Amino acid sequence: MDELGEMRVFVRAIERGSFAAAAGDLGLTPSAVSKLVQRLEARLGVRLVNRTTRKLALTAEGETYFLSGRRLLEAADALEHELAASAGRPRGLLRINTAVSFGVQHLAPALIEFRRRHPDVRISMSLTDRPVDMHAESIDVAVRMGPLEDPGLATLEIAQVERVICASPAYLAGHGTPAVPADLARHRCIVFTAPGRGRWPFRTDDGGVELLEVPATFASDSLDCVLQLALQGAGVARLPDFMAARPMRAGRLVPLLADRHYPERRPALAVFPHGTDRVPKVRAFLDFLLERFGRETWRIGAEAGAQAAG
Repeated sequence: MDELGEMRVFVRAIERGSFAAAAGDLGLTPSAVSKLVQRLEARLGVRLVNRTTRKLALTAEGETYFLSGRRLLEAADALEHELAASAGRPRGLLRINTAVSFGVQHLAPALIEFRRRHPDVRISMSLTDRPVDMHAESIDVAVRMGPLEDPGLATLEIAQVERVICASPAYLAGHGTPAVPADLARHRCIVFTAPGRGRWPFRTDDGGVELLEVPATFASDSLDCVLQLALQGAGVARLPDFMAARPMRAGRLVPLLADRHYPERRPALAVFPHGTDRVPKVRAFLDFLLERFGRETWRIGAEAGAQAAG
């Protein structure tokens, strides 16, 4: 019996509470189950279980091995089930991860339509702006902005994202509209405090790009906070277009310095472990992302907002 088989015997014995009960489930004799557990302990070099006349009592090491082993076996069984059902329709639990702002504003509403099309798929979505270990956290698909440098993961570009400088009409009415980048020195700026974000890029006359240090009247490590401050008239902000487009269409934000601002166009990527795109639920979700967000007109929406404001 291989290592995974030994793990399965041990986990079943603990779940059933005795070697005899596990043996009946697995088609083995109680003595065979006992010998397999002893061989497992010898290979690991630790005692996993204390045997008494009434029950099996886990050691601290045994409890760790049992809990981790059960999760591993569940994952292996789920993978086999999904691969065996690859010719069928998408089903099972789909674990998704993305950035907070994109998840709240765009992905969460879109998932309603995805579930309508694929009712046998259950969804668990985690939102975080930090990088995640997709393998350790069992993430099926992550949606991230910008290039990815991880050979262990595959990507599918689903859209393009830019940044836009903007402010509310109320703020501009009270403080004026900056005509050139240097005018920002006299304005209240709302800065996202990720590395390098206190300096905003602008095109130069010779076709290059220069970084301009802007006065950070407000600073936050949350783009959602930056957006809300801008909407409330706190100052000038630089935001991803997928966050600013809807307020621009509604006239709540006005794009600024579009002729000089360098928008830093970056890909929006669906990220997934190599090979998992053949799993029906993952393939269906990737196709849906491409359909749903590949036709997003965030930049066009920003231009429409600019025309309305003018």
